[in-house]
Amino acid sequence: MLEQYFANNYVRAGVIFVGLLFLLKIFAAIVERVILRMVRKTKTDLDDILLEKSSFPVTLLMFFISLNIAIKELGLAGSLSKNINSFIYSGIVIAVGILIYAIVDVIVFRAWTKVARKAKIGASESLASLIHGILKVVVIFLIFLYILDLWGVEIAPLLAGLGLAGLAVALALQPTLSNIFSGVAMIMDKSVRVGDLVYLDASTKGKIKKIGLRSTRIVTFDNELIIVPNSKLADSTIQNVALPEPKTRAVVPFSVAYGSDINKVKKLIFDQIKTIDHVLPDPVPVVRFVEMADSSLNFKAYYYVDSFENRFGTIDEANTRIYNILGKHKIDIPFPQRDVHLKRK
Repeated sequence: MLEQYFANNYVRAGVIFVGLLFLLKIFAAIVERVILRMVRKTKTDLDDILLEKSSFPVTLLMFFISLNIAIKELGLAGSLSKNINSFIYSGIVIAVGILIYAIVDVIVFRAWTKVARKAKIGASESLASLIHGILKVVVIFLIFLYILDLWGVEIAPLLAGLGLAGLAVALALQPTLSNIFSGVAMIMDKSVRVGDLVYLDASTKGKIKKIGLRSTRIVTFDNELIIVPNSKLADSTIQNVALPEPKTRAVVPFSVAYGSDINKVKKLIFDQIKTIDHVLPDPVPVVRFVEMADSSLNFKAYYYVDSFENRFGTIDEANTRIYNILGKHKIDIPFPQRDVHLKRK
């Protein structure tokens, strides 16, 4: 029919391409509008994210489908036709690969991460992040192999060569692979999780922000980022304050002067400690008389806090209350002092 209006094959192919792409875009817009009405009624935002992420690969797919139909109007033959078809099918494969990756990413891993976050399962969230990175590499590799096959490249010898090359690469990338497997092992073992407060050594501590493929990121209390290779972290002795359970113990030392009523001091401090916010009633807080020092009677108040995030706040409150209650009851707080006697000759 178009031959009556456009005698030139290239003009006719261009009209078919533009017209078909235009019609497909209109159809896609209608479908998108219908789907938007449906997803607005749902409580989750995963469908909205999926719709947004699938927009580009669907547009790319429509482009290459329109181009494929339009090119056939030219009646090309030989190697040129074969190369053009390979190019178009490569584009379709890329578009489909991106679309599949977007669907799996949103439906499986984003949903998994969301559920893990709600359930406060840090290991599942970290594992989802690791698998997310691995999936991206696998999808790109499979698309690459399929495109090579479309262009007539023999994959079998290539895979055999990749096996030998893979061995050499594995040896060269041994530290990187060690980091990857260490990260997976830590997550599966649940020894550390995103959000946990960890002590690497006496001077290095902070919250785990992310467990990645190669390294783990830790944010210190000074808001500094520490990047630790997973293999090093897995081989280190780590103190995880958040495990085996969120509650943690706090110890507040204090001293009073000789001559003070020990039982009265214990009762005063106990009554103050047990009423501090976030201090747990079980185990019961304890005040211990631990030492008769050179110039003071030394005590320690022991109590448990509901979570490590509130630990330092309760220590501050405990010190404040101890100082105030001792002052209120005229109980002296000693401080180091030295008497110097001068002898006249």
